Amino acid sequence: MTNRQLAAQQTPRRTPRRTPRRLVAAAGLLCLAVTAGTVGATTASAADAAARGARGTLVSATSLDSFDASQATAYVQGIGFATPAEPDGVEVYQVTYRTVTPTGRPTTASGVVALPRTTGSGPLATVEYTHGTMAYRGDAPSVADGPDRAAAVMFAGDGFAAVAPDYLGLGTGPGTHPYLDVRSETTASLDLLTAARALEARQGRSADGRVLVTGFSEGGAAAMSVGQALQGGALPGYRLTALAPVSGPYDLRGSELPAALNGQLLGSHASFYAADLVVAWNRLHPLYSSPAEAFQAPYDSTITALFDGEHTDEQIAAALPDSLQQLFTPGFLHRLQHPTGAFAEMFQRADSVCRWAPSAPVRLYDADGDQDVAPADTTACQGELAAAGVKVPVVDAGATDHNGSAIASYPLIRTWFDTLAGR
Repeated sequence: MTNRQLAAQQTPRRTPRRTPRRLVAAAGLLCLAVTAGTVGATTASAADAAARGARGTLVSATSLDSFDASQATAYVQGIGFATPAEPDGVEVYQVTYRTVTPTGRPTTASGVVALPRTTGSGPLATVEYTHGTMAYRGDAPSVADGPDRAAAVMFAGDGFAAVAPDYLGLGTGPGTHPYLDVRSETTASLDLLTAARALEARQGRSADGRVLVTGFSEGGAAAMSVGQALQGGALPGYRLTALAPVSGPYDLRGSELPAALNGQLLGSHASFYAADLVVAWNRLHPLYSSPAEAFQAPYDSTITALFDGEHTDEQIAAALPDSLQQLFTPGFLHRLQHPTGAFAEMFQRADSVCRWAPSAPVRLYDADGDQDVAPADTTACQGELAAAGVKVPVVDAGATDHNGSAIASYPLIRTWFDTLAGR
């Protein structure tokens, strides 16, 4: 999500160069400018330094924003979320913390931790929000003052501790982003919860162990994986309390790729997602020895550099064609549809996020008018959960587009989380 380009929340039309991806607010609503400069900072303690290399170690925490209740309300509603007034003020921090790469090597990542100002009210339940697709590192929640950060402010203003990872290779983290690699999305998300615990202690707060997980688009699939890890005891002291993913690509091979190829999805958006996935996965496990094996000219000569984290989504979209058939060579397009070996294993891993049995309450959210992530993805996820013995409702945001599904869903999720938290 970013506040650099804002899209109206209307039923989508097939305009070939509308920039895709993440949750964005209506153009006329972002009239409240909030300064995101550093107003104070804390650095790692001697104990943290001694634990250098440990996953979840808090390296630094820098204040991004400080809102009283009325300012938090204006900020969240100004972004486009139709929520009630925030009862609490909010302190927002950019944190840097230690985590691991997809191969398990030590690295750092950044993210947002937002805490309610109210003190003396006991330990806090935590909401973890995982963001949607972005290729530009400057759009990450801890860097961009936009809707992703506003989602964290919304939950913190409602009395939750809120965390929003940037993921690897976005925000201030080194390297490139391993797109739709659910393993690293999960480790980065869990390690941020650990880092948040240290920051909360410095601020005289504590978490009560309950984690309500939600995420949008790419973050919808990540949220399902984070939930499974929490239920499995991956992070001692924390337990999964609820899951509310929105419009996630849970079924790439069975739903998303067919919809992209048959014209159900916006062609330019489908090209963006597919190019991002193939370039990112090629970095994890070589899928081609030369870009020309996978991408048609002239895209073969530019595609790798476009996804370096320094190009904006608008720049990338303008440099891509309007269909997968124009983007990929015929041979590689066949491989996409019929992957084998390591390629098939990567799809299997990405498409397994709903193949488990949550014991916590789950609601899936999507929109009939979504032309970025096929609604069939949500149907497939619901079916896989049912096969595991868990009946899950789907909350339909209506005939709105991909971004609109999040704008419409998050006020509903906030209300549901309030109920589950006993508010």
